[in-house]
Amino acid sequence: MSIASIRPGLPLAAVNPVAKVAATVPLSIVLILTLDVVSATVAIVCELLVFTLIGLGGLLWSPRTLPVWIAAPLTGLSMVLYGAPSGATLWDFGLIHVTEGSVQIGLATTARVIAIALPAVVLFLTIDPTDFADGLAQTLRLPARFVLGALAALRLVGSSIDDWRTLNLARRARGIADRGMLLRFLGQAFAMLVLSIRRGSTLATAMEARGFGTEVERTWARPAHFGRTEWLVIAVGCLVAALSVTIAVTTGSWNVVWS
Repeated sequence: MSIASIRPGLPLAAVNPVAKVAATVPLSIVLILTLDVVSATVAIVCELLVFTLIGLGGLLWSPRTLPVWIAAPLTGLSMVLYGAPSGATLWDFGLIHVTEGSVQIGLATTARVIAIALPAVVLFLTIDPTDFADGLAQTLRLPARFVLGALAALRLVGSSIDDWRTLNLARRARGIADRGMLLRFLGQAFAMLVLSIRRGSTLATAMEARGFGTEVERTWARPAHFGRTEWLVIAVGCLVAALSVTIAVTTGSWNVVWS
């Protein structure tokens, strides 16, 4: 599944992407305001349950979400080793000072990163860039020139990845890639920059010639629908956020970060 297309039969694929993004906002705000294990853990459990029920359970454990499962524990580990010390000391070695408080902060940070990043990644995998552009321009009324330009740039990401591989093979065939790793990377990055600028200039000229840069109100081939399903998706996101806050406050673990 490329960044430019998704499987049509994927659950939530037909939902307006603006609603999917909006559904993650309340929970993200709640988890940014507090640093505790309970609220983040409740959010994770709710996310796993909701995504499994709607048929997105496979994406939760797919290679595309693997960076989340790897980055979150590493982030928590750094807080355990170098976080603000408090409570009893568990291990002390040089700059590393592990205490009961730093362990709690590390666990809370790990859970919070997973709770925020997991739904964002899973929902992004169900979003088609063209549908997202339609939603931004038609639902949120963002400027069409900005939206279409961003869409064109996003659709070139896949081509840029292919160009990088082609450049690597071409430079190896010519013997240019036999130098050190750093020099090889810098040379290939510069060549990629030149190629990207040329392609961007050509694309901009082509879009301008086809009327994409005009100031008149444009029409859209695919109308962006925003109805009951979209509001339901947003409501589920708000419900998960409210449930996380309620349980955290009830158990006394709610911990506002600036308090």
